[in-house]
Amino acid sequence: MADVVEVLVPGGRANPGPPLGPSLGPLGINIKKVVDEINKKTAEYNGMTVPVKIKVDASKNFTVEVGTPPTSALLLAEAKIEKGSGTPNTVQVGNVTMDQVLAVVAKKKGAFLSYTKKNAAKEVIGTCVSLGITIEGKKAKDIYADINAGQYDDKLAGSL
Repeated sequence: MADVVEVLVPGGRANPGPPLGPSLGPLGINIKKVVDEINKKTAEYNGMTVPVKIKVDASKNFTVEVGTPPTSALLLAEAKIEKGSGTPNTVQVGNVTMDQVLAVVAKKKGAFLSYTKKNAAKEVIGTCVSLGITIEGKKAKDIYADINAGQYDDKLAGSL
């Protein structure tokens, strides 16, 4: 019977302390090897909190599955800001390009309810609204109108 441990760790900077150590210690596996594997797999998400699932089988072999950070964390990284606006309807704190929106779509590929790249981009832009981030200097409502008018069809064509 396999044991599964699910934790949130800082990308590329997991350590054997809490939450990993206390969760993995009773399973009798080499915690350092697990931490090294997690850090190797989460290095690209440095500075972001990343969901990780560790599966340990009966013979003490383990596998590490790394999820993707929340859309908001990816957008904050793309905009190079630390936190979103406290009043997003009035104060804008960052700006991203449509290419950066599509980079977030690519990273979160399996996490969307949408089937098309266009609708997934709209979901990401919706998150921009709540963070106070503009897209190419425009508010989300204006970008939605541009997308619906076909202005970004060359970038948004296709399914996920």
